[in-house]
Amino acid sequence: MEKLIDEFRKGWQGAAPPSLGLSIAFAVACLLVATLARWGLAQVRPDVYFTPYFPAVFFAAAFGGFRIGIVTAIVGGVLGVVVNFSDALADRARFALLALYWAVSALTIWGVEHYRTMLAEQRRISKRLIEEEDYRKLLVDELQHRLKNKLSTVHAVIHQVLHDQPQVWARVDPRLRSLAATDDLISRIDKAGCDIRDLLISELGPYGHVRFTLNGDRLFLPAKLAVTLSLMFHELATNAGKYGAFSAPRGLLQVSWTVSDDRLTITWDETEGPTVDKVSEPGFGTKLLKSALSAFDGRTEISYLKTGLHCIMQCRIPQGESR
Repeated sequence: MEKLIDEFRKGWQGAAPPSLGLSIAFAVACLLVATLARWGLAQVRPDVYFTPYFPAVFFAAAFGGFRIGIVTAIVGGVLGVVVNFSDALADRARFALLALYWAVSALTIWGVEHYRTMLAEQRRISKRLIEEEDYRKLLVDELQHRLKNKLSTVHAVIHQVLHDQPQVWARVDPRLRSLAATDDLISRIDKAGCDIRDLLISELGPYGHVRFTLNGDRLFLPAKLAVTLSLMFHELATNAGKYGAFSAPRGLLQVSWTVSDDRLTITWDETEGPTVDKVSEPGFGTKLLKSALSAFDGRTEISYLKTGLHCIMQCRIPQGESR
């Protein structure tokens, strides 16, 4: 009995086609209920012959498919003509109503079958998307695992090379560990988000905590915005290490942020770095910085001052994701 109920539930929900026997039994039940309803209506209106069978056709087609719906429509029409609950005999008017009944039933069956086809296609697409999402998660987890292994290998190789140079190793080791921590943070914020201060410390930590200052209240960033900003901070920090404040002995960085309503403004100020004489053509990093915040109704302004790079990032904080 439990198996039969489960099969009926799956068939009604469209998760799996019901068996032929169950479909026929359901159609018979619908016809019996419709006939009982017709008998009840006959106590008031004896000339109601086919109307109660429309719901039977609809439910039978929705459950068992268009073939079961057609059979139900035919049997319902025959019952409407043959079975009488009054002294009235079948006449031309009843046969005219029979033709109209079958025409409307045909439209009903077509509509139900069209809906069933659309529902089946939607389920197929949803299943495929779920499988692709599961595969993507598996692939990302595998790539993160391999990245950790490679970073650990690089860490071990450099440690072996610099084994006799403890002073150099003391400067390299914390940076490698901080880079690993940043990768872990990005993998976590992709699901939950994080605080902007933790994100900045993770990105800027490899360059030394005395080289930068952070000004702003605690602010939790939703996952998508946090991932976007982490990419931008990484690009800015990398450029600062190559060409900007972090490439000079006395170079400093100050990052500040403010929130007004749902708008976030982040200011990135570098000082005491090399003087920028000529700005090259925009590369991938610059294009990333310029376009990354467009999804959050934001923009990025970059200025190359004599004191160093000055960058202002503005965007909207998505509502309903923060905590």
